[in-house]
Amino acid sequence: MTLTLYAIRFYANDPQRLAQFWAGVLRRALAHDGVTLLPTAPTEPRIRFAPTSEPKTDLGRAHFELTSTSLEDQDATVQRALQLGGRHLDIGQSPEDQHVVLADPEGNEFCVIEPGNNFLAGCGFIGAFNWDGSQEVGYFWSRALGWPLVWDQNEETAIQSPAGGMKIAWGGPPVRPKSANDRLHMDVAVDAGADIEAEADRLVTLGASLAGKDGADIVMADPDGNEFRLLSG
Repeated sequence: MTLTLYAIRFYANDPQRLAQFWAGVLRRALAHDGVTLLPTAPTEPRIRFAPTSEPKTDLGRAHFELTSTSLEDQDATVQRALQLGGRHLDIGQSPEDQHVVLADPEGNEFCVIEPGNNFLAGCGFIGAFNWDGSQEVGYFWSRALGWPLVWDQNEETAIQSPAGGMKIAWGGPPVRPKSANDRLHMDVAVDAGADIEAEADRLVTLGASLAGKDGADIVMADPDGNEFRLLSG
């Protein structure tokens, strides 16, 4: 059975405002619902913004890493984000670091990576969806999505679709404790007509756990406890 990374889901206090920010930064079109960013290539997931009343109070486990083609391109992305309501963020990076750490209007962290980064070469504008996570969870998602491991060293892992595009990476231990208001989640979808319950059972055998249902969606958690949604095709 094929499982597709359908969307990255942001929980937001103001979903439409945050959708507009990310549409501007990523230069993606908004769907008619005003809270979904459409992909610009077949290898890209949608980006959805869903409501939450909880404020963001600490660092998240996941963030985007945006690529640059030149120093001028890197600066243009940074300036675009700042003009749209983002801000610089100090998470302990050194003055020698060439990447720029920013936060969106609700405090979600992201990085604008310097040009010439070999790990993100050829990945597209969103080079990586980077997680604070274990080696086990990298293995889980490789098996769940059928994406091969493209990095597996010192308990750090990364996977990438065989078709290319964005990598999903996990930084290994120590893993930051899960926050009650982690904002970024993954939505994965089964093939049209496929048995969603059977796919949920498969994911449980791989190490996931069931967390409940939300309409037709099955809410699950990966081996690190990160919630994700299993969507019917």
